[in-house]
Amino acid sequence: MNDCLFCKIIAGEIPAQKVYEDEKVLAILDIKPVNPGHVLILPKEHFADFLDTPPEVIEKMSEVAKKIAAALKTSLRAEGFNITFNSGQAAGQVIFHTHMHVMPRFLGDGHELWQGQDYRLGEMEEIGEKIRKEL
Repeated sequence: MNDCLFCKIIAGEIPAQKVYEDEKVLAILDIKPVNPGHVLILPKEHFADFLDTPPEVIEKMSEVAKKIAAALKTSLRAEGFNITFNSGQAAGQVIFHTHMHVMPRFLGDGHELWQGQDYRLGEMEEIGEKIRKEL
């Protein structure tokens, strides 16, 4: 992908602070971190989003995320971490090259998670059925 920012980083055309690299993935520091140490794990092959990415690539990214999360807890004394994919514009995906976020978290860091909402009467069963039909 000629215009993909992450493909350019992987190709070495744009500098990045690399924290991990192997033949399948590259992990870099996010330039707009939730907290310092926020890492992005990028597959070296271009895939647009989570659903476009083969299971074996997701598995490799997850293996690397586990190593990075442990390193964040030790090196930065993170008290926890969030691991996430943003898939699609509605979910906050900005760069359409699959990537996984590993974000160190600290008590009182000010980054709140979403607030849940209650289902309306019968809605949970209806939604559950719709999902089961597709699976």
